[in-house]
Amino acid sequence: MSDIRIQTEDFDPGTEIAALEKAAGTAGAIASFLGLVRGDDGLAAMTLEHYPAFALREIAAHVAEAKSRWPLLDVRVVHRVGRLVPGERIVFVGVASAHRQAAFEAAEFLMDYLKTRAPFWKLEEGRDGARWVEAKAEDDAAATRWR
Repeated sequence: MSDIRIQTEDFDPGTEIAALEKAAGTAGAIASFLGLVRGDDGLAAMTLEHYPAFALREIAAHVAEAKSRWPLLDVRVVHRVGRLVPGERIVFVGVASAHRQAAFEAAEFLMDYLKTRAPFWKLEEGRDGARWVEAKAEDDAAATRWR
């Protein structure tokens, strides 16, 4: 089972974890990641844009890949779009499995994908105006371990 959502509205991580617990039933482990908009380097806001059907399809393909690599009972991915300010929640990834190692690795795999290859475009607003965010070499390097 999996639930993938792309939305402008905020979400409650506790509600997402409770849904994983309920759906996974006898899971031995739930691992989750909650990403927040950073406020460093004078960032005032970030706007995330995407193509809805394409983004959902791409994330679903990577969730399916995670399920083929690890014995997962449930997966939840929530990614926000629109204009967000520092401190706001931006992404949640949660996975349930019988064992912790699978849960940890699958959550990390999905976050590495979302950070490096998910079809979202970020426009940051700061002191010097707005600029589109380029991919970071260190994020790409971290993701290579999953190939």
